[in-house]
Parts: sequence; C-alpha cells; structure tokens
Amino acid sequence: MRVLLINGSPKENGNTYLALSEVAKTLNTEGVETKIISIGKQAVQGCIACGWCGRLGKCTFNDDLYYKVWRAVKDGVDGLVIGSPVYYGGPNGSLCALLDRVFYSMGNMLQYKPGASVVVCRRGGASAAFDRLNKYFTIMNMPVVSSQYWNMAYGHTSGQVALDEEGMQTMRTLGRNMAWMLKRLNVAEDGHPRQERPTWTNFIK
Repeated sequence: MRVLLINGSPKENGNTYLALSEVAKTLNTEGVETKIISIGKQAVQGCIACGWCGRLGKCTFNDDLYYKVWRAVKDGVDGLVIGSPVYYGGPNGSLCALLDRVFYSMGNMLQYKPGASVVVCRRGGASAAFDRLNKYFTIMNMPVVSSQYWNMAYGHTSGQVALDEEGMQTMRTLGRNMAWMLKRLNVAEDGHPRQERPTWTNFIK
C-alpha cells in the first residue's frame, strides 16, 4: 500500500512538511509506503477548463510539478494526504491551482481512495482552510480520513509546529486511522459501489 502526500507549502522543509512527515512516519510504522511531493516556490498554472485532459488523459499544461503528481498517481497510490499552510484564512493559492488541475484531470484515478487534508497556521483560519481542502475529496467519492481532532497544527517560525504536542498527536492519529482504513478498504479488489449515470444540471434557462 502506498500513500502520496502533497506538501502545499513553498517552504520545502517548513512546518507543513513537518506535520506531513509525522503522518508519513506513522504510516510507515503501520507498513504503508509514503511519498512526499513539495510544490516549491515556482508559479503554478491554474486550470482553464479547456477540457483537453478528457482526451489526453492528463492536463495539457504538462509542467514538472503536475507531471510528478500525475506520475505518482498513475504508478498507483492507495491514499492521498494534502497539506497546506494557511494564507489569509485559506490554503496556499498555488496549491489550489495545482489541485484544480489534478482533480479535474485525474479524479477518476483517485475515486474511492481515502483522502485527508492537513493544515498548519500561526493562529487562525485553520478550519476554513481544512474545509476548503476536504471539498476536493468529497466531489470525487473519496472517503475522508479523520483524526482525534481536526487535522491542524500550529506554528509560525520554521520547526515551531513540532512544539504543538496535540497537533503532532493529531497527525499520528491521522496516520494510524488512514492505515486502518486502507487495510480494510481494498479498492483494487473489492471494486466500487454501483453508480448512476451522472446527471448534469445548469441553472440557466
């Protein structure tokens, strides 16, 4: 079993990375492989709803960052964890630009696989950012993995999040809960629930 973790902070080894690493270490102790991809500091192209991904099987903007995520998902992941710092009460905009493209172009490869979001903030906005990230999972039939508290931790300067004892415990609980769910939800073997053909409605007459 393998879980992909996306570090949505431009600081590759900052507080968000530390929180995700705590989740990853716990998954590893539970026998689950992990891979962390960081978005870095480069500008990220957003989705333009061109629809070409439906024909190509991947986003038409094939930049290195997107390709890393696409390749990891294509090679096979059983779960996904997305982490972000809180900027102005929400997730990092560059991360959302990437996730819009990821879920629009490869959501079919992520369906029914457990997902979880992790947010790190200095003081406020964590729950709003947490809700925003969870929307990616709930539009793709992905079970959302919970913890003993909302998946958030607090820290300002680099490394400070490690001092948030409850936050770090929440990350470890999240890792154990995801491992537990993965071991009981074998998507590859058990298949998917039967789905109705999608009905699309637009509220313009």
